[in-house]
Amino acid sequence: MSRAKRALPDAFTGDLFASIPRPAPAVPASMDYRVQVAHLVGELLDEGRRHDPAMDRFAVAARVSTLVGKEVSKSMLDGYTAESREAFNVPFYLVPALETACGSTRLTEWLAGIRGGRLVLGPDAIDAEIGRVQGDIETLREQLRELQQLRRRVR
Repeated sequence: MSRAKRALPDAFTGDLFASIPRPAPAVPASMDYRVQVAHLVGELLDEGRRHDPAMDRFAVAARVSTLVGKEVSKSMLDGYTAESREAFNVPFYLVPALETACGSTRLTEWLAGIRGGRLVLGPDAIDAEIGRVQGDIETLREQLRELQQLRRRVR
């Protein structure tokens, strides 16, 4: 008998499971993300400005105010980006409007990553659903084969 040839590691292919998102560990006192969120809001506002130079913080505040139907000022946006203002964090209900105004999903992507997931939008979301359904079909085909084999034995 010949021995099975061992596959050599491929230097160009990464670990297939290395990129699987995992939730942040639930260690006591480890989930205070205020500083990170303040930085992310600042990056989000900068990204909005790069996307549209007219979208300074005043313009973003006006757009967010229009979207939520409640006054959001430039000063509030400044507060959301200041890590020193611990009691002044961006409220969760503003995140969709803020991301919309800035043309980004930075905060949603970050939150998905912290919770052990990935944000998938548009055609990628459809592709992911197609893959899930194909997996379901394969599982059902296997179940059907097993039931057919069982039925043949029961005759």
